[in-house]
Amino acid sequence: YLKRGKSEETRVEEGAQVRAIVERTLSDIAARGDAAVRELSVRFDDYAPESFRLSEAEIERLMGRLSAQELSDIRFAQDQVRGFAEAQRASMTDIEVEPMPGVILGHRNIPVQSVGCYVPGGKFPMVASAHMSVATARVAGVPRIVAATPPWRGEPNPAVIAAMHLGGAHEIHVLGGIQAIGAMALGTETIAPVHMLVGPGNAFVAEAKRQLFGRVGIDLFAGPTETLVIADDTVDAEMCATDLLGQAEHGYDSPAVLVTTSRALAEATLAEIERLLAVLPTAETARVSWREYGEVILCDSHDEMLAVAEDIASEHVQVMTDRDDWYLEHMTSYGALFLGPRTNVANGDKVIGTNHTLPTRKAGRYTGGLWVGKFLKTHSYQKVTTDAAAAEIGRVGSRLCMLEGFVGHAEQCNLRVRRYGGDNVPYG
Repeated sequence: YLKRGKSEETRVEEGAQVRAIVERTLSDIAARGDAAVRELSVRFDDYAPESFRLSEAEIERLMGRLSAQELSDIRFAQDQVRGFAEAQRASMTDIEVEPMPGVILGHRNIPVQSVGCYVPGGKFPMVASAHMSVATARVAGVPRIVAATPPWRGEPNPAVIAAMHLGGAHEIHVLGGIQAIGAMALGTETIAPVHMLVGPGNAFVAEAKRQLFGRVGIDLFAGPTETLVIADDTVDAEMCATDLLGQAEHGYDSPAVLVTTSRALAEATLAEIERLLAVLPTAETARVSWREYGEVILCDSHDEMLAVAEDIASEHVQVMTDRDDWYLEHMTSYGALFLGPRTNVANGDKVIGTNHTLPTRKAGRYTGGLWVGKFLKTHSYQKVTTDAAAAEIGRVGSRLCMLEGFVGHAEQCNLRVRRYGGDNVPYG
């Protein structure tokens, strides 16, 4: 390590504090509904409209404040996201097979019936998050899409609201943080609960989703942004420093890590980061993240860089080396890969078409990011269409049930053997 961030012990302690706050807040929302949500909105966002849900007229007025170019750019980005989601959806097919005569097995991909899409926007209005959740849910065929976003500078952000509306949201609520997540999942007097929560957010939003998982489904644990740059001496310090700070500006707790085989590049990147922090308009945020969570790791080889990257399992992994496709072939634990110097994480965040809601905190070891498939449930079914098949399956099923001691289960099979196979199997 040429530079280290906060220790794991410190991060665990901070996580425990967040968990306690979220638990108390969700309990309050469950007990008091709209009253608790309104108090939280006033406390954290100084925002208390007559209704948190926007009317069609309010949505149209807000969209009218955007320029033609801004609306065109939003539509362009949504076209990219929607197009990729449609291609993914087309890859998921219902199936039906007949493994033996008279036995039909199949599955159907059924949309989740209601989802709550959270779009962050307290510090920066995350317009693109609406594309990633709302538009993708619409491609999946979700019949009720609820979108929530915090006020920005005391009012709904026109661009975020436009993206939600154009993406296909059925309800838009101007609510942020734990209160938005709790209201959508638990329900209140004015907001019907949803079946699933999706979308990124700060540590409190991510923890609220974690605590509510089970009562509702969630996409994944998408907490504060993480970025990892894997680089060798084929790129320069300006490229590495720019890409690290571009994600560190998200918030005060956004890990940004450089892994490299070049000491010269590592030292030059450290110096370049200090130079850029002197001119970056969002340096106030990026500087804190870099100081507290930034790391530079020097490795001996590409194999070692791969091992370090696999252990970190970062949300974003940018690869700029002489063997980018080698990393694509060998990496298994990450949110999304950005291969080569011509692309970057901001492309994926805003416009290129892949989804930017990605696993954080090592969750990339067991899940990928949000995609159209997250909004679909694969349900199986079976049917037996002939007497001969009912009897044959029933005989084997009965013996296997008895092998496990399940006599009642066996009788379900035996009844079919008697009725459709003509065998007078003794009861039990």
